[in-house]
Amino acid sequence: MSITQQYFLDTYRARSLGEPVPPAPGTDDWQVVREWRDERHYRAALAGRPVRRRLRDALARWRRLPT
Repeated sequence: MSITQQYFLDTYRARSLGEPVPPAPGTDDWQVVREWRDERHYRAALAGRPVRRRLRDALARWRRLPT
């Protein structure tokens, strides 16, 4: 059973029981990624390590490359 099929089944059950419909799959994915990143930065700051933004730093280095 795919994720979409499971979602439709859960939606059908919730509506027939009068319960709130569950969120669609993938709705909160970016929020989870942001929270994970924030937690990683928080733990680094508590440990006294510099907070590195790896993707942002890599893109900045790439932009500075001589053409």
